Amino acid sequence: MNHRITLLTMALLLGPPALQAQDMPSFNLTIKAGRFYPETIEVPANTKFRLLLKNEGPGPEEFESIELRKEKVLAPGVSSFLIIQPLKPGTYKFFGDFHPDTAQGRFVAR
Repeated sequence: MNHRITLLTMALLLGPPALQAQDMPSFNLTIKAGRFYPETIEVPANTKFRLLLKNEGPGPEEFESIELRKEKVLAPGVSSFLIIQPLKPGTYKFFGDFHPDTAQGRFVAR
């Protein structure tokens, strides 16, 4: 019985997940021909956000950020997303693991 009460209390405190997701800012990042578009994404500091990824290239690509400990492989034509936890003001690099020389980008948190 206590387990049910705890789950219900947590659900009420956290609110509906759909409403929380709608309040989260979203930013688009397109991967095409071994490059990221845009290469620089300005994001609000200290705010969780959603990164919408789309691979328009002819081959697979991997979004990777060592600093943020995030990675995601996308096949050609695939879209996906990542949730990025709040960033302190600063610059955070990311790259494409399949094209590390040309697929370079950064988040600038302000």
